[in-house]
Amino acid sequence: MTRYGCFMIYKWSKKDFEGGHIVKRYWKEILVFSLILGVMLAGCGGQQAQDTKGKPTIGVAIYKFDDTFMTGVRNAISQAGEGKAQVDIVDSQNSQPTQNDKVDLFITKKTNALAINPVDRTAAGVIIDKAKKANIPVVFLNREPLPEDMKKWDKVYYVGAKAEESGTISGQLIVDHWKAHPEMDKNKDGVLQYVMLKGEPGHQDAELRTKYSVQAVQDAGIKVEKVAEDTGMWDRVKGQEKMAAFLAAHGDKIEAVFANNDDMALGAIEALKANGYFKDGKFLPVVGVDATAPALKALEEGTMLGTVLNDAKNQGKATFNLTYVLAQGQTPNKENSGYEIVDGKYIWIPYKKITKANMNDAK
Repeated sequence: MTRYGCFMIYKWSKKDFEGGHIVKRYWKEILVFSLILGVMLAGCGGQQAQDTKGKPTIGVAIYKFDDTFMTGVRNAISQAGEGKAQVDIVDSQNSQPTQNDKVDLFITKKTNALAINPVDRTAAGVIIDKAKKANIPVVFLNREPLPEDMKKWDKVYYVGAKAEESGTISGQLIVDHWKAHPEMDKNKDGVLQYVMLKGEPGHQDAELRTKYSVQAVQDAGIKVEKVAEDTGMWDRVKGQEKMAAFLAAHGDKIEAVFANNDDMALGAIEALKANGYFKDGKFLPVVGVDATAPALKALEEGTMLGTVLNDAKNQGKATFNLTYVLAQGQTPNKENSGYEIVDGKYIWIPYKKITKANMNDAK
């Protein structure tokens, strides 16, 4: 007899099987073995079977776990799924090939539904083709697939927020400050000189937030001049590095800082602090997007002018609700998902302007 993990293996020779000798000779051992095996199987796998019995399985792939905003979204997904479904959330490590492998594994396991935060939105079509072939409904979140990909199958959905709305609100935050603080126009030329920290190049949110934030300022009747623009890849450290370079090149000419997300805005604030800002009356307005916990702390400290609430909690909850309904073979609607579904495929979570005055709304 040999023990392997949870199991004990008996070894018999060929003779033992001839003429039924094995049963006659080893009937006591077989009886004991059967009883032990039953107990061990219960110990090794019984609990898992009990925990997942009758619950649908949902596979979730996040583009990368160390993104501050997406951490909030995946935590919300986990919380919403407690006691309802077996939710498996994996890290795609900001690699589309890695995410494709994760999706393949979910499909092999015959997961009931998929929730995908794509690394590359243009790769959604391939994921949809795989999901459709396996008849596994898929919900994309936070990074919107191309319209033509969304039309590939009637079991494809999207949960997110309209990026142009967040851009407009970012611009409005700067407009409000410009009108309330004439000293913001340092050179008194009536033109807002700004720098822009963009997210990932080509990313829909980055492009739309950049465009609409500046457009909102212009729509308010304020002339603008772009002093500098660079990508910070949604990253705090990169945001700090780019802002330090902006300051070295342009110094006091900069009158406002737009950042496509809070992490880059917080990086810019660190660079500004290193250059003597936010003390002795030296201030430069910085706006971000997401209303993350670190950003709210910066608002409270007075180093960030404002941010835009990108509602991670409701994005996560809506994503789970939608996949949960689909995993049970139902057609989603407002009643069973809890959210209005636009054009039969989209759940839009609204943005909200956040300043120090109303930061409790974000909390």
